[in-house]
Amino acid sequence: MASHKGEAALSQGTFMRSDELTPTAPQPQTRNELEAWIRERLKLPAALVRALLTAMDAVFTRHERVWQESKQEAIRALSAAFADKMARVQTELSAKDATVSSISRYFEALVAELTDKSNRDPKTKLLNLGHFIEQLESFLALEQPGRWCAVGLVDITGFKWYNDALGHAAGDRIIERVAELLREQVRSDDVLAQERLGPRSPDLHARFGGDEFCFLIPDLDECHLAHAVAERFREAVEHDDWTQEDRRLAVHPVRVDVGVVCLWIGRVAERRFIARRLAADLIERADLLMYEAKNERANHIHLLRTRIENGALVDVLDTDPPAVEEREA
Repeated sequence: MASHKGEAALSQGTFMRSDELTPTAPQPQTRNELEAWIRERLKLPAALVRALLTAMDAVFTRHERVWQESKQEAIRALSAAFADKMARVQTELSAKDATVSSISRYFEALVAELTDKSNRDPKTKLLNLGHFIEQLESFLALEQPGRWCAVGLVDITGFKWYNDALGHAAGDRIIERVAELLREQVRSDDVLAQERLGPRSPDLHARFGGDEFCFLIPDLDECHLAHAVAERFREAVEHDDWTQEDRRLAVHPVRVDVGVVCLWIGRVAERRFIARRLAADLIERADLLMYEAKNERANHIHLLRTRIENGALVDVLDTDPPAVEEREA
């Protein structure tokens, strides 16, 4: 009887001493420590130990899987929330950036438009005289690729008659049409004015004042090409259908007189420090040539060749040998 009670006690684990179950006994902290504790302390049969360890592994595996799934769900939730937040922030920043960029582009365009308007004659949309002179001075102060340049002045022949006989409205239309023809026929990239390849120079036409205009041809291989360009403009004015502007112009079509000064560009060192005075002298000479053409006979062109000598413009006669100065940077 006592033997059966002992076996029952053994099967229920009562074989352990009381000091081994005291609360002060060290507790296993890791999975390996728990396995060692089961093997060493419980003193169970090998089959029971294996069954217990298998059950323990299943519990640990299930717990780890649940923990990993919970962690992944937490990470996904945090990631989704973060991504959503970042998307909202990005949308807000993009909207603000688009607004700032739009405002910036608007003001840049506005400043450019106002600057351009301030530099142009409101009636003809050509450059005004002040800005034309600034551009001419800048051109003369810098190195240029061509051998010759030309400055010309244009006057509408007998313009006062049009204003007096046909009225100022007709006179305004004549001025606007002559400005259009000047832009069309005097071009800096014209094959007559520029044989070589290279960057295009800006077209420089201006309203000199009243019924007078001025222009710059910046790149000429030969001086006589300036006369060819001016002649083409004069002929375009002469052969234009002026009845499109006013039927009364059929019996009194519009004509122009042109004065052109050609300048041998030479070395930039000769021009750099006298560009302002040089620009004024070129315009003054072109103005005199224009009035000479007007006084000689209507619908005419006068041309003069010049070069720089000792800081001043001097005439180049047809009998003079061609200029051979080398340009320097």
